Amino acid sequence: MLDTPDDATPDAMTELGQHIESLRPDCVLSWEVIHGELTMTVSLSSLRSFVEFLKTDRTCRFTTLVDITAVDYPAREARFDLVYHFLSMYRNHRIRLRVPAREDDIVPSITEVHPSANWFEREVFDMFGLLFSGHPDLRRILTDYGFRGYPLRKDFPTTGYTEVRYDDVQKRVVYEPVSLVQEYRQFDFMSPWEGAKYVLPGDEKG
Repeated sequence: MLDTPDDATPDAMTELGQHIESLRPDCVLSWEVIHGELTMTVSLSSLRSFVEFLKTDRTCRFTTLVDITAVDYPAREARFDLVYHFLSMYRNHRIRLRVPAREDDIVPSITEVHPSANWFEREVFDMFGLLFSGHPDLRRILTDYGFRGYPLRKDFPTTGYTEVRYDDVQKRVVYEPVSLVQEYRQFDFMSPWEGAKYVLPGDEKG
């Protein structure tokens, strides 16, 4: 076991993956090293204890939470992949956790292990609608009060459901249902020069 930082080479990442799997086989579903980056798939029920292990284990020491996000796969039974990124400044290592979750699953919050997860988890709740148990203040963080739907789900319409405008008569901001749904929008990808009825100087050289 080394006490000095190690470069994040593919071999070092492979050794790290083997080390983690050997100590926590109950948590790790699978792992792989691609482009020198270690990604571990972890069961939802083991998430909190596994994150705590990554932070305290002497070989890992992933003490910095970089980001939490999610990816939506509507056709899958486990519709979402929660994605966690951690950094070990002691070892110069990074790790990515992938945690499959169904739409109705309750995700254990990791705010007690990493307090910085607070706003990240609120953002995932706001954008994807995933609930976190044990979160101290789980409410929307990016969208407005009364917002309907979850904008980063792939079945959320591009136009949204509500539009906001300032009403000169009422002298205030008003919320109205979107009057034009996405499937009726027309997109014109034609160049402004195509179909012109006139000839521009230099066109004759074509």
